Amino acid sequence: MSEHQSILSPETEHPLSTYYKFQSRIYDLTRWSFLFGRRYAIRQIPFAATDNLRILEVGCGTGHNLVSLAERFPAAEITGIDLSQDMLSIARKKLRRFGGRVSIVHGAFGSDSFREQFDVVLFSYCLTMVNPGWDTLIEVATASLRDNGVLVAVDFHDSAVPAFKKHMAGHHVRMDGHVLAKLRSHLQEDKAEEHRAYQGVWRWFSFVGRRRS
Repeated sequence: MSEHQSILSPETEHPLSTYYKFQSRIYDLTRWSFLFGRRYAIRQIPFAATDNLRILEVGCGTGHNLVSLAERFPAAEITGIDLSQDMLSIARKKLRRFGGRVSIVHGAFGSDSFREQFDVVLFSYCLTMVNPGWDTLIEVATASLRDNGVLVAVDFHDSAVPAFKKHMAGHHVRMDGHVLAKLRSHLQEDKAEEHRAYQGVWRWFSFVGRRRS
């Protein structure tokens, strides 16, 4: 699939695409302060740097993780997919130095026109924002794994502060512990961790798992 091929029809506008028309302008300036564990999750990928891997990031946004993946796995073929053209326009600029080894796709993961197989599928602060449909993304990603492939996720987990949960819901984020529970029940768990943020205002998680045999 070419870098500029879309798997959304031109007239389709997902609510998250609308949300990121503005957020794309401030994303890289602000997200470092609360999207914790992104580099940590990439370090948990259980392959050697020299392996010839096929890696997919779902919800790749401005390409922050794609750059880290390309630097850590110089022999890998890497694809990022996202609903927001505004976010991807920023990602394209960051990824030029990697040439054709890193490609990006505008569209919705799970489309019938996107049925490739990967050694790694990465979700980074994506699944808690897809409501409804987050569980389907996990199922499609699992089916997209090659033998011995891994699904890696890092995301918000939960919060005991109702006002904070309400605030995050206003930014399309659901924080009910639902994503990690699904990952643990659906995949064979290699490693899962929960971490506190800002003295427990919320928790985030990291997860590595494989398709059940």
